[in-house]
Amino acid sequence: MSQLKKKISLHGKSAADILKKLHGLTGLIYLNDNDNPIIGFLPQDYIIIQNENYLEFERQNFNEYKNRSKSNQLLNFIQFKENNLNKNIESTTSFMGGYIGFISYDFSAHQFINGQNHIQPSLFLGQYRSFLKYIDNDWYFFSDEENAIDLFSYIENKIENFGSNNSKNTFELKTIIQPRWSKKQYFDAFYKIQEYIKAGDCYQINLTQEFKAKFSGSLLNKAKDLWQLTNAPYAGYLKLDDFELLSCSPELFIEFNQNKQIKTRPIKGTMPRYKNAEKDFISKQTLKNSQKDQAENVMIVDLLRNDLSIYANTGSVKTTKLFEIESFNQVHHMVSEIVATLKDDINPMQMLLSALPGGSITGAPKIRAMQIIEELEESARGAYCGTLGYFNFDGTGRWNILIRSFQQYQNQLSLWAGGGITIASNAEAEYQESLDKVSAMLNLMNSTAE
Repeated sequence: MSQLKKKISLHGKSAADILKKLHGLTGLIYLNDNDNPIIGFLPQDYIIIQNENYLEFERQNFNEYKNRSKSNQLLNFIQFKENNLNKNIESTTSFMGGYIGFISYDFSAHQFINGQNHIQPSLFLGQYRSFLKYIDNDWYFFSDEENAIDLFSYIENKIENFGSNNSKNTFELKTIIQPRWSKKQYFDAFYKIQEYIKAGDCYQINLTQEFKAKFSGSLLNKAKDLWQLTNAPYAGYLKLDDFELLSCSPELFIEFNQNKQIKTRPIKGTMPRYKNAEKDFISKQTLKNSQKDQAENVMIVDLLRNDLSIYANTGSVKTTKLFEIESFNQVHHMVSEIVATLKDDINPMQMLLSALPGGSITGAPKIRAMQIIEELEESARGAYCGTLGYFNFDGTGRWNILIRSFQQYQNQLSLWAGGGITIASNAEAEYQESLDKVSAMLNLMNSTAE
């Protein structure tokens, strides 16, 4: 089926502005996708898992959906097909129609361990054949659906007739966003991890703490400011009824490229940015030369090499970058890169599910790390440390790690931050690092508190 491509008149509007205009559409989702932005809406069908209930819906007419009973098999929902036409045309993976959604940490971890669940959605995956894509400073409407022209008119009309005074597009904190833990509680968890390491249970644990507040309105009202503040390559947004997810993630989990090539880029090691150039340079060099951070990073590289090797061709797993320093708006990060070639008979979705949750946000060994996290953090992570991304119909795609991400359900707002704890870690330094990662985001959000 041929694909309609049509420029849509948005006069330089940002993704956040467009999302506001499309508020209320089922399955509204945005991915920055490493600066290849897309906005999805009105999936042909979708699945959602909440409170361990698997629900599947199909579109009837524009924004109308009905529930249908299916086999409750996630892998049955995904149908990939070879696309030989594009194999040598597009070297860079970008969304061209397929499956978009998120998988929470809770869903991923509970494939391997027992644990708590948030009452909010834990997984969403929709089949998107109509979407907006940002190309050469303009937004274009794409669709290969039979009623593509009607869908274009529907979306165009919704954008043109949007009322700027829409009450849903407000944001108001009822209390400032505060950590759930005291500093002492963080230290208590830190020293328990040290005991586990000394006992031989683990080598590294990603310890995180939650920041919470009550609010009213929509996270969309803060999306533009947060994305400008962080300039995050794997930012995104998802709205599902009473649930919102707004990500400013700098971290790629897995990229699925042409010819079964896969890539992961774990982040381990962080130092703050400074306005003073000399001070900022010293911070960057300190991270670059940190043996503690290199040790922490290489542990996760080894873990991910093992995760990838299960579904990769023998001998194809290679570490192409090690301990590189990448600078973002608020922090410097130590980043490595691993590539591999996926076996021909492996479903990319199967590989993604098995590799989740990512090693950079669990620890090593992975299953014992998740058990310790479940014991010590005392609350379900929800979407945090899960993944947000897409698969094209040919199996190519890109999925992030959901760090630096706000989630809200029924006006309860949550943000998490943390870092890897090893035997060489210092409690005060790790506590400060968790604050450094989100302090600018918290300051921006808290400025609106009553």
